[in-house]
Amino acid sequence: MSAVTHELPAAAVNKLPPQAVNAKLIALISSGAIVLGILLSGFVIGEPAPYELYMAGLIAVWAPFGLRISRAVVPLLVLLVAMNIGGMIAMSQMSNLANTPLYLAVSLFLAFTAVFFASVTSTQPSLYRLIFFAYVVSAVATSLLGIAGYFHAFPGAEMFTKYDRAAGAFQDPNVFGPFLVLPGTYLLYLLLTGPVSRMPLLAVPLLIITAGIFFSFSRGAWGMFAVSAVLLTACLFLQSSSSMFRLRLVVMTIAALALLVIAVLVILQLPGVSDMFSQRAHLEQSYDSARLGRFARYTIGFQMALEHPFGIGPLVFGTIYGEDTHDIWLKALMDYGWLGFVSFLTLTLWTISAGFRILLRDRPWQPYLLCAYVAYLGNIGLGTFIDIDHWRHLYLLLGLVWGAIALEYRHQKELRLAHVSAAPQISSVR
Repeated sequence: MSAVTHELPAAAVNKLPPQAVNAKLIALISSGAIVLGILLSGFVIGEPAPYELYMAGLIAVWAPFGLRISRAVVPLLVLLVAMNIGGMIAMSQMSNLANTPLYLAVSLFLAFTAVFFASVTSTQPSLYRLIFFAYVVSAVATSLLGIAGYFHAFPGAEMFTKYDRAAGAFQDPNVFGPFLVLPGTYLLYLLLTGPVSRMPLLAVPLLIITAGIFFSFSRGAWGMFAVSAVLLTACLFLQSSSSMFRLRLVVMTIAALALLVIAVLVILQLPGVSDMFSQRAHLEQSYDSARLGRFARYTIGFQMALEHPFGIGPLVFGTIYGEDTHDIWLKALMDYGWLGFVSFLTLTLWTISAGFRILLRDRPWQPYLLCAYVAYLGNIGLGTFIDIDHWRHLYLLLGLVWGAIALEYRHQKELRLAHVSAAPQISSVR
């Protein structure tokens, strides 16, 4: 996909009225502000992260100066706010609040970032391209840090690892890996659909991001990237009516799989990589099936949810059993109560169904929706085995999908209005 930009000559710019120049300048500043926010999203070593502080300020400034929430985005806002109200009710069940107010403040802030991204992309579809470009740059930068840390490339590089796994500029490799899935999927899309001449330029960042995912040794990230790649390829195959393009997809898929197998075999020869890969490749780890392991806690937690419909409060489950829920559905029940659980479940089903209906429609923003949608499905699937409640990129994905939903809503509304306005003219001709 390519975007065509038209640069105005200097003489033409000078002839523009002041209002047009001001509007152009404001659009440039606002686009740059969003790009900076996306760039910061790849650096979350502590809380509150620079991303949170920056985005909180950006939303606060943007809100009174033109942030328009489309009617189609209102369900996203209502359901996210309802979920956080459930968290506030659950907080009332706690005897010791500890850091709970801060935790819920971050939850509410992240909810607002989803609404913010949905609103700005639904009013300025051109921002999709900038957001994805900035995301790729951020992902490549944090991937390089993670890879450098894994191989101890320079003194102090180990700060970018955790548990002997690449973590980049994140606290946890299990968040670092999934963060890289969307930009990796987008680069794969450009590789599959773009001209052959651009393939080397796209292959380099894609290899860096893929290496970041691999060296995170996150089973969830491996699975997410594989599923996203398969779904992306399948959707492109179904969408296209060109037999040549379909043949290209098949050939490139076979070639990519062969290169992947060769690359993995080569990487496994590196010292320490083979042992870590063998350990992480098992579907079930010791902390999953222990007496109070992850799977046992699922049963305990769902029983507790029946006894505590208002929840037990954010992060309380972990203080009782030594480990948090590691399941977004159970976490919703424990931390946000039944109100939060129903709100999150409704939002998830709504996002999946509304996004699916428009997934293959030929629109300028369709490539971005496609990449964000398959990555969102992967995150939700992974949420069954890990907490994704405070994953910044999850809320960005929500915003990107709902922005496309709002764009399609507006597009259909304009088509109906055009049809209605044309109807009297047709009648008069008859």
